[in-house]
Amino acid sequence: MTSISSGASSLPKRVLIIRFSQTGQLDAVSDQILEPLLADPAIHVHVETLRPAQPFPFPWPFLDFLDAFPETAHMRPPPLAPLSLTGDEDFDLVILPYQVWYLAPSQPITAFLQHPVAARLLKGKPVVTVIGCRNMWLKAHEKLTSMLDSVGARLLDNVVLTDPGPTFATFITTPTWLLFGRKRGFWGMPDAGLDPAQIAGARRFGRALRDGLHSDAERGTQPLLAGLGAVVAEPRLYFGEKVGTRSFFLWGKLIMAVGRPGSAQRKPLLVTYVLFLATLIVTVLPISLGLQALLRPLFRGRLTKIKARFELPSGSANDRRHRYDS
Repeated sequence: MTSISSGASSLPKRVLIIRFSQTGQLDAVSDQILEPLLADPAIHVHVETLRPAQPFPFPWPFLDFLDAFPETAHMRPPPLAPLSLTGDEDFDLVILPYQVWYLAPSQPITAFLQHPVAARLLKGKPVVTVIGCRNMWLKAHEKLTSMLDSVGARLLDNVVLTDPGPTFATFITTPTWLLFGRKRGFWGMPDAGLDPAQIAGARRFGRALRDGLHSDAERGTQPLLAGLGAVVAEPRLYFGEKVGTRSFFLWGKLIMAVGRPGSAQRKPLLVTYVLFLATLIVTVLPISLGLQALLRPLFRGRLTKIKARFELPSGSANDRRHRYDS
């Protein structure tokens, strides 16, 4: 392929988006980001929708939902259906939206990043990740960043959109949505998932990416989405995530040892674990947050460092947002 000279290029820019959305919410976010890019004749977009060889159901039957956690935590996903990409294509920018499952990237995204095509396709390429989740994404981001590093990609930007509902309400509304397909709130609780304004607001990121591509800014090392309120990290959740991640890993190892996904031998352990997990949520997480609140002066420096680390590279500032909001 002909190389692009330095400075603004007259050749079309090629953008790849790799995505999987179980509920459709992440596709809605992706569509908003893509709209300004698709409308620009100087930008060509390829959408690669990941399809597991054995599809994940939605809504999820309860035991199937639980049965996904051991392989998710250990990052051992089932294979994908054949991709339309060979790995020989050349893209100027890659957009990678993903969900968080059990404090890790969703299985289809992990499967893609472990696929031989990913190593050829992403090496040296700038990647923009987009997370849509309940509210705990820090450990998943660490794992995904490590996978990007392993294939030689460079993380240029990260966008995080989280459920605006109260933390403990989302422990009820999110599983209800996943298990029963009920997104609308009940018992005075908010709707599950992102609100329509958050989804519509994601278009600002597409506008900024479009402008960055026109100036060849994706070739540099500076984020394209700085000043757009791309990510606000809640560092207090990090300690709870560490406990949860360890729990998923240890129990997942035990459950995988007794049988393959879907096997009857796993079911008693899965039921036992969900009772353990519920206890963990109603005891350890509140205690962790309470202790952090009491000891905030002692933890302030560490929390500040955690927040700064997880808000890289795009940041939480909003100084450019007025230029890209509709």
